[in-house]
This record gives sequence, C-alpha cells and structure tokens, in this order.
Amino acid sequence: MYLKTSITLLFVSLVSLEAVAQQQGTITGKVTSQEGQALEFVNVGISGSTIGSVTDQSGVFRIDQVPIGKVTLVASIIGFEPTKREVDLTAGSLSADINFVLKESAQSLDEVVVVSGTMKEVSKLESPVPVEVYSAKFFKANPTPSVFESLQNVNGVRPQLNCNVCNTGDIHINGLEGPYTMVLIDGMPIVSGLSTVYGLTGIPQSLIERVEIVKGPASTLYGSEAVGGLVNIITRKPVGAPLISADVFGTTWGEVNTDLGIRYQPSKGTQGLLGINYFNYQNPVDNNGDGFTDVTLQNRISVFNKLNFTRQGNRALSLAGRYIYEDRWGGEMNWKKEDRGGDEVYGESIYTSRWELFGLYQLPVEELINFQFSANGHDQNSVYGDTRYLAHQYIGFGQLTWNKPLTGHDLMVGLAYRYTYYDDNTPATADKSGVDKPSVTHLPGVFVQDEINFNESNKLLLGLRYDYNSIHGSILSPRINYKWTSHNQKNIIRLSAGNGYRVANVFTEDHAALTGAREVVFEGELEPETSWNANLNVVKKVYTSGNMYMGMDASAFYTYFTNAIFPDYETDPNKIIYSNLDGHAISRGVSLNLDLSWANGLKILTGATLMDVSVTEGEVTYRQLLTERFSGVWSIGYQFRNIGLTLDYTGNVYGPMRLPLLGDLDDRDEYSDWYSLQNIQLTKSFARWELYGGVKNLLNFTPPANSIARAFDPFDRGVEFDDNGQVIPTPGNPNALTFDPSYVYAPNQGIRGFFGVRYTLRQ
Repeated sequence: MYLKTSITLLFVSLVSLEAVAQQQGTITGKVTSQEGQALEFVNVGISGSTIGSVTDQSGVFRIDQVPIGKVTLVASIIGFEPTKREVDLTAGSLSADINFVLKESAQSLDEVVVVSGTMKEVSKLESPVPVEVYSAKFFKANPTPSVFESLQNVNGVRPQLNCNVCNTGDIHINGLEGPYTMVLIDGMPIVSGLSTVYGLTGIPQSLIERVEIVKGPASTLYGSEAVGGLVNIITRKPVGAPLISADVFGTTWGEVNTDLGIRYQPSKGTQGLLGINYFNYQNPVDNNGDGFTDVTLQNRISVFNKLNFTRQGNRALSLAGRYIYEDRWGGEMNWKKEDRGGDEVYGESIYTSRWELFGLYQLPVEELINFQFSANGHDQNSVYGDTRYLAHQYIGFGQLTWNKPLTGHDLMVGLAYRYTYYDDNTPATADKSGVDKPSVTHLPGVFVQDEINFNESNKLLLGLRYDYNSIHGSILSPRINYKWTSHNQKNIIRLSAGNGYRVANVFTEDHAALTGAREVVFEGELEPETSWNANLNVVKKVYTSGNMYMGMDASAFYTYFTNAIFPDYETDPNKIIYSNLDGHAISRGVSLNLDLSWANGLKILTGATLMDVSVTEGEVTYRQLLTERFSGVWSIGYQFRNIGLTLDYTGNVYGPMRLPLLGDLDDRDEYSDWYSLQNIQLTKSFARWELYGGVKNLLNFTPPANSIARAFDPFDRGVEFDDNGQVIPTPGNPNALTFDPSYVYAPNQGIRGFFGVRYTLRQ
C-alpha cells in the first residue's frame, strides 16, 4: 500500500513539473548605448539564476525558459553601468520584449578626463597624446606610505633608490634618469629641483583621485625637466569627496602610516578638503649584517588643504597648499643624534621643511582664459657623514592660457614665467673667489598648440614652445601628434614626435654628488640637454562573447639625446665627473599593457617593457648604469562578491642592470641579478569600513650584503691614495675600494606583513 501511494505521488509530481515547464516564457529585446549604437556581447540574465543570453552584433538578445512570475533582468558589460529591469510573465502572457539603454560607466578609464597631454580637460579616449591613467583603486591593491613607492607597479616606470643609506630616490620612465621626469600636482610643476629627490613623499594618498603619466618629452607644454615624461598627481575635488576618509596601516617592521581626509564648508559657496599624512618608522634593522640600517628611519608629517570657490557663471577658482616636514636618517646601527655631522660614527641625517601653494583662476571674461600659479620653498639641512649640505630653494611660477575652439580647430595659447632661487653651501653657488653667490634663474616662455579635427577619425595636434633661459639663452621645443580612431572607437593609433630640453642642477638632482668621499668635478660649463623623441601607440579594445573585456595598449619609443649629462663614476673611483656628453645617448624600446576584465569579478592588469638605453662616446657604446633591459608588472584582483572579500596579487620583475663599480679590482658583480618584488592582500568590506592585510615582498628578495663598499670604514681611514688621488691596493684594501653607497638597485627591506583599516563617511 505504501509503495503504491509513493508511485502515485511521484507520477503526480512529474506531471505537475511538466505542466509548469510548459508555461515557461521567453524574453527578447535589444541593448543600445545612449548614443543609439547597438552593443554586442552584453550579458543579459535573470538575477539570482544561471538563465541568460548574450547580445549579437545588432544588440539583440533572446532568453528562453524564463520562469513565470516576476523576475529581475540585468544587462551588464565592462565599461557600462549595469542596468536592471523588472519583468512580470503571467500565464496569459509568456513573452516580453524589453529594451535596455546602457550608460557608460564613470569608472571606465577611457572616459576619465585627463589634462596632462594637452593642458586642458579631455577624455582619455579623445586625447591625441597617449596618457596612462591609474585610479586610486589601483594603488589600494598594494598600499604604500608614499607616491614614490606606489609607482612600482606601473609598466615602464621604476622608483630608483639612489643611496643605500638614506634611501632617497627618483622616478625613471622608460629607463631615463629621474631628473628627466617632471612631477606635477594638479597640473602644477610643484615637485622639482631639490624635491625631485626628497619631495615625492608625504602626499596624502586618501586625497589622490588619479595619477596621469605621459611618456616622452612634454617640454612643449611644461618646459624644462619634462624630457623623459611627466607624472601628474590629480587630487580630489572637494565637491563629491567623502565627508571623512581615514586609512591607517602598519607593518611587522614597525612602520605606521596614517592618512586622513576631511571635507568641510568654511562658508557659503566655498568647499574645502583637508588632508593629513603621518608616517613613522623608528626600528633600526640590519638583516644583511653590514653594520648599516637596511631601511632609513623616518618621521614625517604632511598637511594638505584645497579650497574650491563657487563663482558667477560657474567660473573656476581653486587654491591649494601643502606643508611637509621630514626627519630621516640612516647609517651605522650605533649612530645617535649627537653624532650628526661628526667623523666618529657614520650617519646620513636629513631635515626637510617644505611649503607649496598653487591655484587656478578663470578670468571673468567671455573667453576661456585661465591663470595658473604656484610657489614653493624648500629648506634642507643634511649631513652625509661629516659632509654638510645646507640648501634653500624658492620657485615661483605663473601661466596664462587662452583656449579658443574654432571650426575644426581647438587653439590654445599660453604665456609662462618661472623664477628659481637656489643657494647652498657647495661650490655650485660660489664665485671663483669662493664667495657665496646664490643662483637666480628667470625662465619666461610662450607656447601655442592647435588641435585640428579633420573628421571623427582623424585628429592632428601641432605645438611649439619658446623659452628664454637667463643663463643659457633661447630654447625652442616643437611637437606633433596624430591620432586615428576607428568608427567603433575600439582601435586607436597615435603617432607622436617632439623635442625636449633640460637645464641640469647636479646638486639638487644627484644624491651621489653629496654622499661618500667622492670629489665632484665639472668639466666645462654644463649646457642644456636636448632630445628628440618619436612614439607609436596602438590601442585595441575587445569585448568577447564570454563577457570579457580585453584592452591592449602597445607602444614603440625612440629618444635621441645630445648634450646629455651623465655622472661618470668609473674614470676615477675617488671622483664623480660631470660634463656634457661628447657623443649621443639613445633610449629605445617597446612596451605592452594588457587590461583584462571579467564580469565575475576577475581583473588582470599586466605589462612589460623591453628597452635599450645606451651611451655612445667616440667609437665606444655602452649600457647606461642602473637601467634594466626588461621589466614587467602585474596586478591581479578578484572579488568574492557574496562575502564582500577582495584578493589582490601584485608584483614586478626586473632584468639585470649595469652597476657602478669602483674600479677594475672591484670584485662585486658588474650586473645585478633578475629580481621580483611580489605582494598579496585580502580586503574585507563592511559598509563604511574596510579591513585589509597581507604580505609584502613574498619572495623575501634583498640585494647583496656587500652593496655598500667598505661599510666597515665609512671615513676611508684605511684607504691609501697616490699623488693623483687614485686608490692604492694594500693588504687591508686589496680591491682598491673606498666607502661608497651608490651600488644600489633594489630596496634592502625583506618580507613583512601588514594590516590596515579604512573608514569612509559620505554625506
């Protein structure tokens, strides 16, 4: 009886299920953009189920076996905001026709407004100059206490340490030395001269909206220093910023970093944004056993404030300022403050006090005329063993630009003036009799550019800049950029060529000129460096049927230098010789960036650069020091959306670099090893909170322990010299070495854990 009843119930159930199945419905429709363009490969599915479809070339989709009743239909594709529609299928109507109009996502980097390439706001997609854009979210995948360290995961960009002791550094772009890179904040040349070495820290990262990078000369718009490229740090606008943002993290080495951002309204029509960064590290570590600190100890505070004012006609007016104070030291493990500047215990101690002010004022006229201005002062009190370096630098900058759109043209004309005052206690600012004579440089300039739009696909940008340097005279910088875009905007080709120039200041740019026991020698009057650059950039976007987005960005670059200035460490191990190159230098190579995104939350950003940077003097060609032939980076992220967890795996890899040896008898390796710095992080979100933690330098890579030559004798007391100043090999110094910390290519900091918390309050 029980068996018979069970069979009957099973039969009835199957019949019922069949009846339900027969009442499943169908949903059809079309997906277009706001411009009416049909969108292919859009994923359209029933929320909470695996039922769905993908649009064809006409943007049309069809979904069968839709259960009757109310369902939520979701259309999504990378680069557009996901859109939902409620659909009610009843027994009387088992089909529905639903159309979607998708809005491009504000997070799409192609639509990010950039200013670095043309000095005016345009979308990245429309810019005739190739501009790489990295959002604040990109840098959160590997949190660091400074912008300097953050750039280690950008393809073709490498933070280069210049000293094993005080850990100061600069930014290399496509293998070119740090002084060739201009660093701007909100488009203003704030970080330059002295702060090229010391000023890349202390910018509150909680206030950074994005970082724009232009590779290749940008001197046509920005003048001297923008020879190798520029890094433009764009801070958030007060309007739209969180009411409160806080980010605090620490590491197992004892580092603590705090970022705080506060939006406020001091008066009606005024919006303010206050940012504070504090970094502290006071834990001397000597894991490699050379007697010196592996990582420089630091105590740094930075305060940033930005004000935006509401004006009639929505004209722009903004004012921002930053103050930074830093006390850093590195040296022998038993160094104390009382040893500062002495010759008993070696230490490098740097006190930096710096202020910055910059802003934008749109003139109250019908034409679009903007006045941009900046001023900064930098005071530095440094000792390198018993060598003192006291320097003061003040820079004032003003720029007036007029942007005039015409039929088929977009014209920009600008006037610029830059005043630089520099004084120190070295021979660089002394006359022939040794009397102190501060350096004052006036640099007025004028530039013009015309963006010509032939049609939707073809655009040409012509630019020309003239500067008059009060010391070196007239300097002319032309450039040309061509951009072709396919009709569907999925293929872009950019061709660029231009000229760059740079006026060198050795003591503000090259840390090695101040450290160790080397004598600085100038051969003749240093003339401005000039360069010619050509660049081919190809961008391709692919949307696959698996709802995957793939963006490819490939470039080939070539830069030819004349009058290049390279420090010569090798002719005389007791000297650094500076002179204009009697020959030429070349930087050439190719790079590729890949951006892969899946709708399931997996995102991969990866890139590689293959390059050759060489110097030719007479008949001899050799590789530039501290320049890798190959570098690669990656950032892999995956979101576990159901539990609010994100996994980030980031890293880089560098090929061998030629290192500065101290002579033929120096037994250290001439080339560095391949090395990779890798990091992993987990982030958990709770409404306004984020908890994150992980491990940095997973492979625990550190450079050789003998990176500092004669670390046991930092004052060269056991070194003997001949009458010409050359080191004499002795039983106590068989390799004829002097104390030197410039043999450095990677950080000495090994594996470490980190943990942090973020809080964001939006009004």
